[in-house]
Amino acid sequence: MALIVQKYGGTSVGSVERIQAVAQRVYKTVKAGNSIVVVVSAMGKTTDGLVKLANEISPNPNRREMDMLLSTGEQVTIALLSMALQELGQAAISMTGAQVGIVTEAEHSRARILHIETTRLSRHINEGKVVVVAGFQGTSSAGEMEITTLGRGGSDTSAVAIAAALRANFCEIYTDVPGILTTDPRLVPEAQLMDAITCNEMLELASLGAKVLHPRAVEIARNYGVPLVVRSSWTDQPGTWVTSAKPQGRSLINLEIARPVDAVEFDTNQAKVALLRVPDKPGVAARLFGEISRQKVDVDLIIQSVHEGNSNDIAFTVATPILRRAEAVAAAIAPALRSQPNPKFDEAEVMIEHNIAKVSIAGAGMIGRPGVAAKMFATLAEAGVNIQMISTSEVKVSCVVDATQCDRAVNALRTAFEIEAGEQGAGSRGELLTPNSSLLTPNSSPTPPVRGVALDLNQARLAIRQLPDRPGMAAKLFGLLAQHNISVDMIIQSQRCRVIDGVPRRDIAFTVSRMDGENAKEMLTQVAAELGWGEVVLDSAIAKVSIVGAGMVGQPGVAAKMFEALAQEQINIQMIATSEIKISCVVAQEQGVKALQAIHGAFELAGSEKFVIPA
Repeated sequence: MALIVQKYGGTSVGSVERIQAVAQRVYKTVKAGNSIVVVVSAMGKTTDGLVKLANEISPNPNRREMDMLLSTGEQVTIALLSMALQELGQAAISMTGAQVGIVTEAEHSRARILHIETTRLSRHINEGKVVVVAGFQGTSSAGEMEITTLGRGGSDTSAVAIAAALRANFCEIYTDVPGILTTDPRLVPEAQLMDAITCNEMLELASLGAKVLHPRAVEIARNYGVPLVVRSSWTDQPGTWVTSAKPQGRSLINLEIARPVDAVEFDTNQAKVALLRVPDKPGVAARLFGEISRQKVDVDLIIQSVHEGNSNDIAFTVATPILRRAEAVAAAIAPALRSQPNPKFDEAEVMIEHNIAKVSIAGAGMIGRPGVAAKMFATLAEAGVNIQMISTSEVKVSCVVDATQCDRAVNALRTAFEIEAGEQGAGSRGELLTPNSSLLTPNSSPTPPVRGVALDLNQARLAIRQLPDRPGMAAKLFGLLAQHNISVDMIIQSQRCRVIDGVPRRDIAFTVSRMDGENAKEMLTQVAAELGWGEVVLDSAIAKVSIVGAGMVGQPGVAAKMFEALAQEQINIQMIATSEIKISCVVAQEQGVKALQAIHGAFELAGSEKFVIPA
C-alpha cells in the first residue's frame, strides 16, 4: 500500500461535475489499496474573482486582509470534494492549512513554509479517511495564528511539502495538460510530451508550457527527494515524472528556508575569450559560435552584454587546453566583423585572459531569494575578490575571478554559506563541475541535448552605465535590490572597460520582473550619484527565450544552432547568458513568440500530436 499526495488545480475542480470526476479518481485510487491526501486549489477563476472584488473596494488592499479573503476560495473546494467522496461511500475530511498544521513565516501573500505538524493529519490517514487539504495557505508561527498565503503556485508548494513531511511514496500533480511539454502548447500546438525530466531541468524551465509546476514545489521535491509526477486530470495518461537524486538528510524544520546553498564549486582550468565591439545586428553570434562548433571547441559560459551604441561584447570561457583553438577562431572572425581594417577605429577586437577561475554556489534553495546572490557578491567583496563575469541560473550563481584569488574566494564562500569542505561537488582542484559529469565528452549524451524551450514575457531589463570596476560594486547593487525584495534573473557585466577620471568602469545589466522594473529604476537612480554610478536605463519591451537540457554539456553545436535559428528569422540577440544546462537570449518583446517557435523547430522538438488545452 502506498501513501500518495494528489494535487488538483483550479481547472480540475472548476465545476460540480469536475469535482465529482476528481472524487471518482480519488475513490478508485483508494480502492486500489492506497492512502490518499488530496490538496486542492480554488475552483476555476474563483481567486481572480476575489481579487476583483478587493480591487473594487480598494486600489491597494491590505495584504493581511487579502490573505483572509483569498484563503476562502480553497475552503469551498475542500468542503465540496469531501462531500463528493462521502457520497461515494468514502470516509473523507476537509482541513484548512491551519488545521492540517502548515506553519509559515509571518509574511502575508508570499509566506514560505517553516514546518508541517503532521500528527492530526497522520491520525486521520490511519483511520482510513481521505484528507482533503486547502492548498495555497497556512498559518504564521507567531501566537496570533495569522492566516497566510504562499503566493503564486502555492497549492503545488503545499502538496509537495506535505508529501515531504509525510514521507509519501510520491506526489501527483493533476492539471489541464497531460504532463510536461517541450514548450507552451498554446504557442506551439505540436509541443511534445516528455516521459521524464530532472528536477534541475524543471527548475530551469520554471516558465515552461502551461506553467504546470511552480519552482518552489520543484525545489522542495529536489531537496527532499520527493518523486513527482505531472498528469492530466482529464485522461489516464501516465504523465511526466520529475526525478531527483537521492537527497542528503535534511531537517523538515525550516522546510523552505533552511540553507539555500548546498555546495561551493570551483574550476581553475578555464580561460576567457572576449570579442569587443562586435556589431549589434542579427547573425553575429550565430556566425561566431557556428565556427566554434565546426572547430569542435566546447564552450562553458557565454555572455553578451547590453549594447553600447551600435556594438556590444561577446565573451566565453573554455577549458585551458583548447584555448589556442578558440583564440584562433575568434581572431579569424574578428576582421570580418569590422568595416575598417584596423581595430583602433573602435571596431571588433579579441581579448584573451588566461589566469581565471570560475567559482560557483549551487542549490535549489536560492530560487526567488534575492539575498542569496547578493550575499555571494558581498562575501567576495569582503575577501577583496573582483568579479569579471557573472552567470546565473535557478540552481547556480557563477563568478569568473582572477585565478590567484580562487582559494580565497572559495574559502570565504564556504564560511559564509556554512559549507564544509567535504560537501564540495568535486574532489580535487580544477575539476570541471557540472550536474552531469558523465556527459562531458561530445556526442556522449544519452538524451537529446535540449529538452524544452521556455519564453518569459514578464521581464524588464535594467542597465547601469559606468559602474566603477572594483570589489564591492556588485555586492552594493544587488544588496540594495535584495533589501527591497527584488529578485534578479539574468546578470551581465560588460567586458569593455573604460577609464573615466582615472577610475576603470564597466556597464552592468540585469533582468527583473516587469512589475519590479519601475521601482528598481527609481530606487537605483536615487543612489547612483552618491555611489558614483552612471545612468540607469530601463527597457520593459523585452522577452527572454531559453533552451534547457542536461544533454547539452560537451556539445559545442547547441548554442550555435540556437543563435542560427534566431538569425534566420532576423531576430537580433540583445543579451546572452548561460549555465551548464541553460542558454538564454534576450530579444525584442514583439519577437518573443517567433523566437520560441523558431528555436523549438530548429531542435526538432515537435511531435505528431497536437495538444488542445481544455477550456
